[in-house]
Amino acid sequence: MRLPAFPPPYRHEHGPIKNVNEVVKEQLTLGQRAADWIAAKVGSWQFIIGQSALLTLWAILNVTAWVRHWDPYPFILMNLVLSLQAAYTAPMIMMSQNRKAERDRIEAHIDYEVNQKAETEIRVILENLEAQNVAIAEIHKLIAELRTGNTGESSL
Repeated sequence: MRLPAFPPPYRHEHGPIKNVNEVVKEQLTLGQRAADWIAAKVGSWQFIIGQSALLTLWAILNVTAWVRHWDPYPFILMNLVLSLQAAYTAPMIMMSQNRKAERDRIEAHIDYEVNQKAETEIRVILENLEAQNVAIAEIHKLIAELRTGNTGESSL
């Protein structure tokens, strides 16, 4: 009887899986952190409610002249302030979104690397299972031959 051949043991020679959050955090510049902070604040209900309250107060104080008319109706100064806010906020939000898109690209690349490693390991597992199937078939054949007493060897 020949001994079944098994593939050599698999050696994990790849590096550890990378955490996308750590990779991206290491690459952040001060400007990118600031853009993320501004995008998070401007994109919140607190900001919307606060800005709505401020604009309402601005309009009431100017219409009723409780303090004095620093920006009479149609609120040209308010329009200027809102335009400046939009002019500076929109590019910062875009910077934050671009950085998040870059994070998604890094995550997709790391997923691709993980998939390649998994495919290699699955291929090795399947080869090992096939070798085990062959070995089990030979062992079954040997057991069947031993039960029938027909080993094919001559007795002396």
